[in-house]
Amino acid sequence: MATKGFTLWFTGLSGAGKSTLAEIISARLLDHGIGHEVLDGDVVRTNLSKGLGFSKEDRDTNIRRIGFVAELLTRHEIPVITAAISPYKNIREEVRRKIGHERFVEVFVTASLDELVRRDVKGLYEKALHGEIKNFTGVSDPYEAPESPQVTIDSELEEVETSADRIWNYLLENEFITVKQPVLQA
Repeated sequence: MATKGFTLWFTGLSGAGKSTLAEIISARLLDHGIGHEVLDGDVVRTNLSKGLGFSKEDRDTNIRRIGFVAELLTRHEIPVITAAISPYKNIREEVRRKIGHERFVEVFVTASLDELVRRDVKGLYEKALHGEIKNFTGVSDPYEAPESPQVTIDSELEEVETSADRIWNYLLENEFITVKQPVLQA
């Protein structure tokens, strides 16, 4: 059972593995009977932020909306998992302040640009690198990496289950979640 509401905020470039890790942590929470909500950046853009573009102002508005919902849920003791590029440090810090430093867990998921291009089945990075897509985060628009995230994952160097274990262990060790240990039969 969750000991308190918290927000697990995944940030990183497109294709780094944020949503994959969020899904694994979500499944583990469900396996332990811990209710929670997942706010995936792509889903939020379709439902909560429809009509926003990719200007800095629109990106900030999108992240503020995700942060607003996360703060409401966290305040009511519901764990929240977010997976959004959230490229600008000042907006992530604004959200952290609103949620509360003690309830905000930032997970920075990274990989090299070459690896992100290799993983990109839609070819968006290639198009951005050739100037066909403007304002593409990490190519023609900046991504400001976190300076001191609680967990840093290099998805190019680490297996996804190992990364998920590190995140899970951080949540356990810092008492964001508590789980009943299975009783071993002799």
